[in-house]
Amino acid sequence: MIGRILPRPLLSLTVLLLWVVISSSVTPGLLLLGGVLAVAVPLLTRSFWPNPPRLVRPWQALRFLGIFAADIVTANWRVARQVIGPLQRLSPAFIEVPLDLRDPFVATLLASVVSLTPGTVAIDLDQQRWILLVHALDAPDPQALARAIKKRYERPLREIFAC
Repeated sequence: MIGRILPRPLLSLTVLLLWVVISSSVTPGLLLLGGVLAVAVPLLTRSFWPNPPRLVRPWQALRFLGIFAADIVTANWRVARQVIGPLQRLSPAFIEVPLDLRDPFVATLLASVVSLTPGTVAIDLDQQRWILLVHALDAPDPQALARAIKKRYERPLREIFAC
């Protein structure tokens, strides 16, 4: 019964918590609306999750989110300095990152993480060859950036989702 109402309880909890955080005040009406959204969003998106990935290491996921948040902050500063400074010093590049991942959801999550980090954007995720094409604003050593993406983001995601 509860599985039919809340097919993805963690997603429901996340939606409710995010609703509470972004609301300017906590009133019974806002909490009720957040609860309705927390039930409705997983129900309406159920077809998008035919084989939902299993979160195997939730504590490592929290650690990963902390590292990712810190990377976003430091990358913002780095990109701001690069854009304000002399543009001749930038070395933009397209980089092919070979993936060890074989789960489409986790690979898409990796592409999103790369795109959300300032200075890089995932251009394409080739699920035939399992290569992530990334554009970097400044990559004097493209292979070093590819290794960093694999070590800093892909490896933890593989451990978190056991894939």
